[in-house]
Amino acid sequence: MQSLELIHGSCVEQDVDAVVNAANGFLAAGTGICGVIFDKAGEDELTEACDKIDKPVEDGQAVITPSFGIKNVKAIIHAVGPDFGFTPEAFDKLFDAYYNSLSVLKENGYHSIAFPLISAGVFGIGLDNPVAVSTEHCVKAYKQFVKDNPDYELKVILCAYTAHEYESANPEFEKDYEG
Repeated sequence: MQSLELIHGSCVEQDVDAVVNAANGFLAAGTGICGVIFDKAGEDELTEACDKIDKPVEDGQAVITPSFGIKNVKAIIHAVGPDFGFTPEAFDKLFDAYYNSLSVLKENGYHSIAFPLISAGVFGIGLDNPVAVSTEHCVKAYKQFVKDNPDYELKVILCAYTAHEYESANPEFEKDYEG
């Protein structure tokens, strides 16, 4: 069974194997969902785990740490999306951030994942509709991953945190996903 759904809610609140942190290349606590994940996991423990990973993590790459204080998930996958303010044409890196997160999920024997809208916040500055762009690339990465791994059981939840994000993501999701 493979599924992809778009919800209005926080990825860190979902009961899944892994939650995705929209990370920066230095895996440092940040703002938005990154800050929420560090707070819920325990900033000291998560920072210590992130300090053991070679940095910088390149745009499009993903790495994994334990979930520490986030009891509803088993792991945190840190995906580095491109900062479109500095790399305005880095759409392939956004696709890679989603796809590589799914690959890390599989490599670790997990089957369910909750994504935030990667590169749709401060990293989306400069795009006309960063939420739609992020949604489009999540769906594309999901479809490619399922095509590449047709027998792998997978549940993906794409989380639009605000009502405005959900309203912006939903038309793109419905257009791109026939599932």
